[in-house]
Order: sequence, then C-alpha cells, then structure tokens
Amino acid sequence: MGLANSLVARAWWESFHFRCNTILTDDDGLIFGAIFEHQLQQPGPAGARHHHHPSSSALPPRYIVAFRGTVSRHFKHSDMQLNLKIMTNKHHDSGRYSRAREQVGRLLDSTTGSGAMVWLAGHSLGASIALDVGRHVMEKRRRGLPTFLFNPPHVSLAPVINKLRVGEEAKRDLYVTSFMVKAALAKTVRRSHEKSMSELFEKLAPWVPEIYVHERDFVCQGFIDYFEQRQKMLERSRILRPVAEVAMKMSFRDMLISLHSSANAENGEEEPRVRPHLLPSARLWKTSSEGYPHGIRQWWQPDSRLNLRSRQYIYHGP
Repeated sequence: MGLANSLVARAWWESFHFRCNTILTDDDGLIFGAIFEHQLQQPGPAGARHHHHPSSSALPPRYIVAFRGTVSRHFKHSDMQLNLKIMTNKHHDSGRYSRAREQVGRLLDSTTGSGAMVWLAGHSLGASIALDVGRHVMEKRRRGLPTFLFNPPHVSLAPVINKLRVGEEAKRDLYVTSFMVKAALAKTVRRSHEKSMSELFEKLAPWVPEIYVHERDFVCQGFIDYFEQRQKMLERSRILRPVAEVAMKMSFRDMLISLHSSANAENGEEEPRVRPHLLPSARLWKTSSEGYPHGIRQWWQPDSRLNLRSRQYIYHGP
C-alpha cells in the first residue's frame, strides 16, 4: 500500500504551490468546480511556463476559482440541462451559478486588498459560470476579478453565417443593417431598455475578462463576430460610430423580451437577464491551431503552436 501511494504523482497544481481548498458540488452531488488556495506568496517554481499571461503582476492570486466544462457522462443529465438553459439565457438562477456566486462572495468577504486576490477561470460550460460570476461581482461590488474564459459559449447566428461562406461585402452589409435596426429601435420604442443597458455598460466597463476562442469552434465564434464587427463599425465612419455605440449594447432577443416584460416589471417582478456576451470591455485571444477546436487540452500547448493573436476592446462610453 505504501509503495502504491508513493507511485502516485502529485496533483499538478501543487507544483505551483496551490492546494485544493474547496470542492464545489451542485444539488445532484456532481463536482462542477474547485477553489485553489496559494500557499506561498512568491512566484511559481523556476522553469514553470507562464503562457501568454496578461497580468503585469508577478505575484499569484490568493485563490483561483475554476469551473469545469461539460463532462460526457453527465451530458444527458445536469450538464445537458444547463447547456439548454444557456441557449435560452435562463441559466443565471440555476443551482451551480447561484452556488458559485455565493462561494466567490464569501471569498471576497474574507480577503482584503484588490480583486486580484481572487481569479476566476472556466472552460465551455464552466466559462459560462465564470463569466456570470465575474459580471455579478463587477456589477454588485464594483470589483473587477481577473477572469479567464476558455471556449465560452455564445448563442448567435455567427456560426451559421460563417458556415454559409457569405462574402465579406455581404457580411458587412448584413451587420451594418443589423446595427442600424438595433440603434433605431433603441432610440425609439426601446428607450428605457437602452438606458438600462447604458448604465450596465458603465458599471462593467472597467472589468476586462480574458476570452480565449478558436476560430473554428462554433460554440464561441459569436464572441469573435461580436467584438470584431462592432470595432469595424466604430472605425468605419463618423456617421456609423454613434450607431455602433448604441447597437453594441443591444440584442434583438433582449429588446423583445423586455418589451413583453414591461408590464411585469411594473408589478415588481425582476427584469430578465441580458445576454451575457454583451460586454463593454474584454481582451480576445484567438487561435486557429490544429485539433479539436472546443477541447480544453489545446490550451496546454506552447505558444509557438497555439499562435495566439490578441486584441483588447475597451468601452469608453458614448
């Protein structure tokens, strides 16, 4: 027995001086994440690889809260249900999301100093949870937690448009039209919704999550189109810039639902959640490496193989 134990390799996070502090489980007892606590207030071991690290600080965080993606053996049960809720934007009040927000809230209450004491990370379904927690903390506590999202899901028509191989000119015209319609609706029949979204963007603007996407991954392609197309609109002309500044905050789905829910809001019911991809600021990391585009293992490759390209998008207000 002693020999068997001695042959078991140490957990990989121990080489970076972290220990697993807390296991996060949902109502079904399934593990969906973990909290790792740093043991030494010094940089990682000599020779440790720090891939495309966006932080300028050499000190590690006190805690890292990590959330897993979909596990195949749970795909027909809890994970699948959550994936469907993400598609309909009804995941915010699910058990895992609520529990994650509570756990991170306790961590923040127990720590002093900047938000950099706690980092968030997640892949796929887990990235959706990390994004939800990060948005919540920034909106409610005004603390921007360093957040690392790998292959986060984004429900949009972008993968369909890309699959049809629409020409660049036609694609440009499509997005220009879409932006103009959104802006027109926002400034007329949906002025109240546009006002609330402007206030939300002002709150979230200082927070810059790190979003890692693969260009061939249909699950997260929408993030590429969202940020790149809005930037093109902002830079295209003085006429289109005000249109983009309004349209980037809006989605047709949210405007339709908010119209339907206006009467409910008057009765004291909570406004529906906005689409999580509507982010004022972010740093987008893109790769087109070979292999499974939605897999987490691709991000373990060295930078030379990933060939990452990044751009930071910052919201400066209207």
